[in-house]
Amino acid sequence: MNERRALGWLALGAVAAILWLARPFATGLFLGALMAFIVYPLYDRLARLTGRPTAVSVLTVLATATIIVGTVVEFGSLFLARAVVLANLARQQMHPGGALAAWVDAMTSWLARFGVSTESLMESLRGGAGDIASWSAGMASSLASRTLVTLLGLFFALLAMHAVLCHWPRIVAALVALSPLRHEYTRALLDEFRKVGRTTLAGTLVTGGAQGTLAAIGFWITGVPQPVFLGVATALASLVPAVGTLAVWVPAGLYLFAKGHLAPAVIELAWGAVVVFSDYVIRPRLVGHEAMPALLTFVALLGGFEGLGLPGLVVGPVIMGLAVAVLRLYAREQETRRAARS
Repeated sequence: MNERRALGWLALGAVAAILWLARPFATGLFLGALMAFIVYPLYDRLARLTGRPTAVSVLTVLATATIIVGTVVEFGSLFLARAVVLANLARQQMHPGGALAAWVDAMTSWLARFGVSTESLMESLRGGAGDIASWSAGMASSLASRTLVTLLGLFFALLAMHAVLCHWPRIVAALVALSPLRHEYTRALLDEFRKVGRTTLAGTLVTGGAQGTLAAIGFWITGVPQPVFLGVATALASLVPAVGTLAVWVPAGLYLFAKGHLAPAVIELAWGAVVVFSDYVIRPRLVGHEAMPALLTFVALLGGFEGLGLPGLVVGPVIMGLAVAVLRLYAREQETRRAARS
């Protein structure tokens, strides 16, 4: 008995050591597993057709890496470059005689009653636009300096993706054997992890891409400058809880109002409402109807973002989903015990 207990403590220490060593790359490993869950049906079909699962997994991982790197490089450079252009344009329009200056003067004249100077407000806005341009240039430099860390994270994500694609049944069997829970409970939690992870990541990516595309179409139709850049910005903003895409298309509509284009401005704001509504149409079809309560969803999103940054918007809901699944299993076990006693 003592030897078994000591072996159990050693096993627990081994798990803790593994988790501690993997901690710097935990987010990459986690996201790699979720990517594997998304492409697993396609991988499984190709592996059965070719009879070469390892080769299919390597090709799938390489294709995923190509898509990720190409997308980040292309749209990242475009995003930063257009941010500088738009910030400089806004700063020019805020100078005396500019369209934005006249609009701000008209909208803020009543602030003079409270002792607020319109000129000081304009200076603050121009300074803010300049800060955005400086921030974009600094962001480019920061991204360049973090290239090695980012590539390491991507490397471990791709390794995790390959491991899950090739060895997921063996991973499940090993975890079932090592887990102190009942076999059916462990399998249920692992199935929940795969389902929640796949639907959360797919729902986030597809919904963001769809909203960005719809927004870019609206920007192009109404004549807003840099529609592709703003579409990418809308896709990224869709990840942010509460505010979301409002942070992009509302200022775009106000810009059209400031330029005197009333009809395009109304169309842009109405189109933005369609973009917001699309979230409630697309995401439920991908995530499913057994969603978490709205309060827990916001806690997962905001808590994940606060703790892990942008990846936390995906990791947070997955962890929350697993926590809810554990509580459901516990409640089911308690009900079974009470029924057996009665």
